[in-house]
Amino acid sequence: MANLPKIALGAWAWGNDGTFGNNLTAESLKPIFDTAMENGLNLWDTAYAYGMGTSEKVLAGFLKGLPRESYLISDKFTPQCADATSATAMKDMIEMQLGLMDLDRFDVYWIHNVSGAPKWTEELAKFFEGKDNVPLLGVSNHNLAEIKQANEILKAHGLKLSAVQNHYSLINRSSEDSGILDYCKENDIHFFAYMVLEQGALSGKYDTKHPMPEGSARAETYNPVLDKLEILNGELKKLADKYGVGMAQIPVAWAIAKGTLPIIGVTKENQVLDAVKAANITLTEEEVSSLEKVADNLELNVIRFWEKEMK
Repeated sequence: MANLPKIALGAWAWGNDGTFGNNLTAESLKPIFDTAMENGLNLWDTAYAYGMGTSEKVLAGFLKGLPRESYLISDKFTPQCADATSATAMKDMIEMQLGLMDLDRFDVYWIHNVSGAPKWTEELAKFFEGKDNVPLLGVSNHNLAEIKQANEILKAHGLKLSAVQNHYSLINRSSEDSGILDYCKENDIHFFAYMVLEQGALSGKYDTKHPMPEGSARAETYNPVLDKLEILNGELKKLADKYGVGMAQIPVAWAIAKGTLPIIGVTKENQVLDAVKAANITLTEEEVSSLEKVADNLELNVIRFWEKEMK
């Protein structure tokens, strides 16, 4: 398994499923892909659930003809998308996704959420047991007890849990408070942090005068608390100015400083270039704790409808 870059790039929005309130085309996304690859950001995170295969197909189009060792693909088994009536639902889904993407293997493969997770983790373990080219196996949106259970199931089949992916940001540190980050460090598990920028709420792009576009799912969550977010964004701005970068780079640099691997959704070339800059910033311990203090004092709850608090 190749070394993982400091940042993964997320293709959730590429599925055009309405979450982000925008309409993207393969033509508009290709330069983004090319810029990322040129800058060494070659780990792409997708899922069949992102537009029912749309995200995977768009990404697959860009990968065509590239050497297999030049990129890393992170994909997911989403229980809600599986045919529960099939005795081979796990195999069916993995093979369908590999077919969609014209790949012979994934580099990271996840159980997307906890719906029936012990059963699906067991199926995942049976599918990969004894195989060559086993990807890093991970679970997403799991709490600590569920993560430990998944690891035990995989170990029983001679495999191990290698990755955990949860919503983690300056305003949602429940994966840290619950001990998940510590467990991952102790057990050599990569922690992937998604929504580090809270879908743009911590990017400096939005405030009370410039709210998120109405009608998008994120607007419902963040627009009502933009007044509080302005306080945190003010602190982010100070550090951004100090390091000579845009505000969006600071929450990403914070996530890296916490020992996590942030997944950044990219829909514009400048977001890729921002990610490259963020990977090169090293925040001090004092800066990290100062940001966390301001964020904690806001007492925001940004747990979304598809997830739960990590307790």
